[in-house]
Amino acid sequence: MKILLSFLILIAFSFSGIAQKLPSGNPADFKVKTCLHSIGYSGLWRGQAKLTVDEFLVKAKELGFDGVMLMAKRPHLSLLDYDKDARKKLKQRIADLGLTLVGLAGYSDFTAGIDKVGIPHTEIQAAYIGQLAELAQDLGTNMVRIFTGYERPGVPYDKQYALVVEGITMAAKEAQKYGVTLAVQNHHDIALHHDAMYWMLKEINMPNVKAGWDAWSPNLEGLSKEEIRQSILKMKPYIVMTIAADYVKMPRYRYDNYLTNYVEEKPALMRAAAMGEGIIDYKTFFGALKEIGYQGYIIYEMCEVLDGGGSIENLDATARKFLTYVKNM
Repeated sequence: MKILLSFLILIAFSFSGIAQKLPSGNPADFKVKTCLHSIGYSGLWRGQAKLTVDEFLVKAKELGFDGVMLMAKRPHLSLLDYDKDARKKLKQRIADLGLTLVGLAGYSDFTAGIDKVGIPHTEIQAAYIGQLAELAQDLGTNMVRIFTGYERPGVPYDKQYALVVEGITMAAKEAQKYGVTLAVQNHHDIALHHDAMYWMLKEINMPNVKAGWDAWSPNLEGLSKEEIRQSILKMKPYIVMTIAADYVKMPRYRYDNYLTNYVEEKPALMRAAAMGEGIIDYKTFFGALKEIGYQGYIIYEMCEVLDGGGSIENLDATARKFLTYVKNM
């Protein structure tokens, strides 16, 4: 019965016209579209300018992006601030500007509250993601980006892993009600590596649970060029989006008075840089995306203290460098 139900759900998604497009496997099909993440203009990072949602949409259009991803929390697209009427107006505004709403950026952490068993944190987050899926449907998009969970000390790893699987499965069932795909980003600790992520998504085995696979995590994990390439090849059955960002490494040292010297601290501090000006190996990453025939969006985010500062002028200039980078890719 369970197998039959899963098959019927898969068929429903296949014919609904809203299933996310997976890589074809043919390099000749490689074609990417550009998307700007609103987090870059949210004021969340030190010195970063803040735009309203409407100002951000106008900015993305002026810069020349094909689509946008909206941060689904304040100061942008919070569930608390957008009723049905506000959603209709926003959907129309996006259409009037000729933009595509690629997806919403959800913020989940399925291991949060694992030490407080009396509070149904997993159910709460699954319900939250279900509400984001409804918001996504109201706004005319069919994708919500989510995270797994941060690893908590003192708790068996497998207990945390199981909670993430349980939570994403519940969230996916809620999202199915609205025809929405959940793109799990390789961001949080649990299932960060491609082998672990592949295993998890295969274990969850839901037709609307896919991967938002990014380059910067494998690079910061210290993977080799070939390992980065293999991560794409392995994740091919699941990749529906990728979020791009480049970083520079800032070494840290602590003065030791007894040695009259400096001791290197690990890990190094990371700061955001323009695409192609940092340490992330996008040549290998995008080359592998081409190899598998990826045809989705490359979503650009400025999600750290940025080289050159957080002024509107520098944010805009950095976003334009991304567009140039993709054009010359």
